[in-house]
Amino acid sequence: MPFGPGGGPRSPRLFGQGDLRLLLLALIADKPSHGYDLIRTIEARFNGTYAPSPGTIYPTLTLLEEQDLIAPASDGGAKKSYTATVKGLAHLEEHADTVKALMTRIDIMAEGGAGGPPPPPIMHAIHTLRAAIMSRAASTPEEHQRIRDIIEKAARDIIGGK
Repeated sequence: MPFGPGGGPRSPRLFGQGDLRLLLLALIADKPSHGYDLIRTIEARFNGTYAPSPGTIYPTLTLLEEQDLIAPASDGGAKKSYTATVKGLAHLEEHADTVKALMTRIDIMAEGGAGGPPPPPIMHAIHTLRAAIMSRAASTPEEHQRIRDIIEKAARDIIGGK
């Protein structure tokens, strides 16, 4: 198990590299927002089980602005609100499959709640699945889509089996 600061167990990462940027961009494209709006929106998407910190959100917003994916909105409010730029909308369109998968994963995590680590038989199955996926990593884009569909269906089936 990974350990965080102070030697205690560290919770698993909720977002892969670039996921938070895509999530923020998608949320801003849906509705111009400021940082605390985004924090509340993400918390609501996770049914209150997760809320990103301002120390995570604001640097990411700065990065998105520097990449010309978002721009400050001219709404006259006291807080800096953002809108998606043309380049940002094109970026979202280019990564539409990734955004869709991210939103599906968030929905699954929100439904699942905050349980502890899986029991050993499930961990064994996770490792077996990971090995199978990694053995097909160099396959075709069609095979990648087939594998993704299988995994996402399995996730939905697991959640639905409550």
